[in-house]
Amino acid sequence: MDGLHLTADLYQCQCAPSLLTEQVQLAQLCVGQTMRSGLTVVAQRWHSFPPMNDKPAGVTGTVLLAESHLAIHTWPESGSVSLDLYVCNFSEDNTAKAHVLMQSLLKALAPTRVHQQHLRRGDASAAVAFDSGGGR
Repeated sequence: MDGLHLTADLYQCQCAPSLLTEQVQLAQLCVGQTMRSGLTVVAQRWHSFPPMNDKPAGVTGTVLLAESHLAIHTWPESGSVSLDLYVCNFSEDNTAKAHVLMQSLLKALAPTRVHQQHLRRGDASAAVAFDSGGGR
């Protein structure tokens, strides 16, 4: 196993408010940017939360990738978003694609403040040719 896990907490996003409240618009952004980055979408799941105090609530979604996943959660009341992107590097190095996707989402959501984390996962030297019988 070898992979890259990128996370970003976005604050005071300056994007169109509908990107934080409209499931269809957020899904189109995420799926479109995922495909543009060269990653492979295999499925997706989205959920819009019911309005709170007569104001639109957030959206949560997951884009399942052949390479792993993208998860996004929005809080329109504060203009906040959390992003979680993991790609495995099983058959090829997807690091550059992951960075392209993350940067394109940051640009589209336009936060005034971002806290990002970058975590290498697994052992690149043992990425292939080891099977203990425990599955993948």
